[in-house]
Amino acid sequence: MKRQRRQDAIVERLGAGDAHGITELALALGVSDETVRRELRVLEADGTVVRSHGAVRLARVEVEGSFATRLQRNAVAKQRIAAAAARYVADGQTLFLDASTTGHYVARALRDHRELTVVTNAIGVAAELGGRAGNRVLLAGGELDYDYRACFDPTALDYLALFTPSLAILSVESIHPDHGFTDYHVGEAATCRRMIAQSARVLVAADATKFGRYGTIRVAGFDAVDVLVTDAAPSEDYRKALAGIELVVA
Repeated sequence: MKRQRRQDAIVERLGAGDAHGITELALALGVSDETVRRELRVLEADGTVVRSHGAVRLARVEVEGSFATRLQRNAVAKQRIAAAAARYVADGQTLFLDASTTGHYVARALRDHRELTVVTNAIGVAAELGGRAGNRVLLAGGELDYDYRACFDPTALDYLALFTPSLAILSVESIHPDHGFTDYHVGEAATCRRMIAQSARVLVAADATKFGRYGTIRVAGFDAVDVLVTDAAPSEDYRKALAGIELVVA
């Protein structure tokens, strides 16, 4: 098993969020304890995993906290990114807008736009844009995820599948040169995949802290995204991966 495949297998084993022992991982992969330790040193160095008392877990599988708390995280950067993303939206346009905190800031940045048709699964987006400037908001229903203030269940996904907007604006939790755009929340990742599949163009709005993380759930490859708006230029490691994407540094 090649090193990258071993590392991928370790991360997949840790994907449920539980801590695992070194020997347990070694048995699952059919390799020695030392081989696992060697791969874990690499994963720990890039921030993918954390080790404590002989066990290891993913560094970013923890519950992200309430929406209000996450909304304040990197708020200034998200507001700059949102303002830049809003410039890609014309009055009268139809678009998807996701349930991320960055998406919430994008909704705020769009408050002066007129006659928009916004399809979303996020209560906050609907509250920001509905009932003003002639905007029309179409809200995907279903079971509400209270932490995210949004619906991600099959009912919501089926509703989103009815639309084919000209633009989807969404965010992710991780951008990795080998794995593309990924997330940690199953429902959010599925919703973003649906929005991408239905839209003519895709804009990802993500702050620079998302680069280099190793998300556990795939959202999209680099070839599925047209525009990436961020707040700092990515490293040289991303130059080839982002070659086909319009990069905007807000």
